[in-house]
Amino acid sequence: MSKKKSKAANGQIPETPQTGRKIEHWHIVNILLALFDLAVAAGAYFMALWIRYDFQFCDIAPQYVTAWLKFVPIYAVATIVVFWLFRLYQSIWRFASFVEAERIIYASLILTAFHAAGITLLFERMPITYYIGGAAIQFILVLGIRFSYRFVLLERKKKAQVLQRATANRVMLIGAGSAGQMILRDLHNAKESHDLVCCIIDDNRNKWGRFMDGVPIVGGREDILLNVEKYRIEKIYLAIPSATAEERRDILDICKETSCDLKNLPAVYSSMSDNVTAKSMKEVDVEDLLGRDAVKVNTDEIYDFIAGRVVLVTGGGGSIGSELCRQIAKLNPKKLIVFDIYENNAHTLGLELKDAYPDLDLEVLIGSVRDSRRLNQVFSKYRPDIVYHAAAHKHVPLMEDSPCESIKNNAIGTYKTAFAAMMNGCKRFVLISTDKAVNPTNIMGASKRLCEMIIQSFDKKIREGKVDELCLLRVHRETAENNLLDLPRINVAPATDFVAVRFGNVLGSNGSVVPRFKEQIAKGGPVTVTHPDIIRYFMTIPEAASLVLQAGTYADGGEIFVLDMGSPVKIDTLARNLIRLSGLRPDVDIKISYTGLRPGEKLYEEKLMSEEGLRTTPNHLIHIGSPIPFDTDVFLKQLQKLMTAAYDGHEDTIRRLVAEVVPTYHPAGKHGSEDKGEAYQQQMNTIRKKNKENAPAGV
Repeated sequence: MSKKKSKAANGQIPETPQTGRKIEHWHIVNILLALFDLAVAAGAYFMALWIRYDFQFCDIAPQYVTAWLKFVPIYAVATIVVFWLFRLYQSIWRFASFVEAERIIYASLILTAFHAAGITLLFERMPITYYIGGAAIQFILVLGIRFSYRFVLLERKKKAQVLQRATANRVMLIGAGSAGQMILRDLHNAKESHDLVCCIIDDNRNKWGRFMDGVPIVGGREDILLNVEKYRIEKIYLAIPSATAEERRDILDICKETSCDLKNLPAVYSSMSDNVTAKSMKEVDVEDLLGRDAVKVNTDEIYDFIAGRVVLVTGGGGSIGSELCRQIAKLNPKKLIVFDIYENNAHTLGLELKDAYPDLDLEVLIGSVRDSRRLNQVFSKYRPDIVYHAAAHKHVPLMEDSPCESIKNNAIGTYKTAFAAMMNGCKRFVLISTDKAVNPTNIMGASKRLCEMIIQSFDKKIREGKVDELCLLRVHRETAENNLLDLPRINVAPATDFVAVRFGNVLGSNGSVVPRFKEQIAKGGPVTVTHPDIIRYFMTIPEAASLVLQAGTYADGGEIFVLDMGSPVKIDTLARNLIRLSGLRPDVDIKISYTGLRPGEKLYEEKLMSEEGLRTTPNHLIHIGSPIPFDTDVFLKQLQKLMTAAYDGHEDTIRRLVAEVVPTYHPAGKHGSEDKGEAYQQQMNTIRKKNKENAPAGV
């Protein structure tokens, strides 16, 4: 006991009974192998003589037997030495592979040459069949004894697999390429795997009817439904990382008609085929069903725009703001400032960015875009070159109930932030807008249209050299007596480019429909959809952030950039697809409940107002909407009235004034708007055409 303690105290691991047994076990194995090799070395060549003389010992020439007896001790010792030098007593034979076989071959060749030369030169020239037969017998027995353990284990594994087939998950693998082959082999070899690949689907007709690792390739994508039923498939693995987004969507559109659990190999593995395993498979997400190819942006342009500059992101802890910060952090900014009112999100993002980019000069600041004193402190201290203004209230029903807050945070907050940016030498100010600003039916959308008009007003006044007229909106500071006062003026020649970027819903953002649906499905339903005919445009958060950064590089001042959101999506279809992706059946396993349009909600969104046209940019996914002319001076006076009504809490006045300032605002009311205008019909035609093109054969 004392010896063990002293060893442990010296930093050595004390030998346990279990460790001792393992060492003793492998010593015994090596000794037994050496004894076997000695016996084979002695007997293999004698057996060759015996076979040479038709198994008649008496017929063997005495001189051959004498030579053999004299040379055997020398050869037996040589065998042990050569095998030891080739590490044939250090291998773990349950994992024996070609490497071990190769060593046995080289060792046997050396021993064969030594035996032939030694016995011939020292004692007697033997029959040619002695040399050949002895070497062959020795090689077969040495190789066989060492690989027999591996073969026994493999046979045991095969029998265990046969027993497990009854309880294994029956899998269909889509893709007979290199990635599919690696996943198939990984599933075969993994002990913890409970998946059994029963059939493979591949669109290459030359592979049909053939086998990959013993699994039949049964046909192309049009045969998926037939073979799911034939092989009683429970899981489908899509293993074609090089497939385009459209090809992936077409295949998944067929797969989701089954009740199988779907998994997908992400496109990132298209260039990492050596690292593909079954664990690389991910749950199929709704983004895969949208069928959008990866967004391409000019990374060199964006890098040149961001690198070496101070960048501030308001609402930096939100869904879009945080993704903007992540992408900006990669672009070597001089300083990145995260500005947000909600400390938890800002703190979490700050920790994430510091872990990912240790050399990033990062400031995480708490403050409100309503507080002009705080804004002026931040802008005068850090003097940001670029501002991405993502801070906003975005939930339509909540803003219908609190219209004053929507105006104060969205419209007045944008004015205050833009003013602070202009007066502190900011080079570019990018407003994050929304398609809900187009022909708005709710206060939130109307407030974002006001934000766009504010941006255009700032741009116009700067171009006209009439920056002083922007002071008409006296919202920059409040005294203790609640009197509104101007901030001290700063004598600068403003040169800020003000632009807005407009896009629709983003998948996975806080409080958005997709996380809500997933939560309801996980609880067993029902999934609540406001209306069976409601339509929305969708884009992923990283896509939207990338295009916002790209649009910022194109800005000249006053533009409203409109992002191409792809094809519209019926929310009802989206809900049903999410249910199917979970391996469940809509209306059977999970009910869908229609709750009615919410306050201010409409059936569809538009990307442009009728007065706006589109101009192209170098990126086909980014367009420029032609600005709608309006009287800036009148607008600024109306904005002053809106500010006063908002801070006084006069909700009815707010709704009336918003209708005056935003001519395209047509309130939907408490029960939403079921109006199906021309734009709705156009979007529905697009959806019908797309569904027809993607309809799987036989469905």
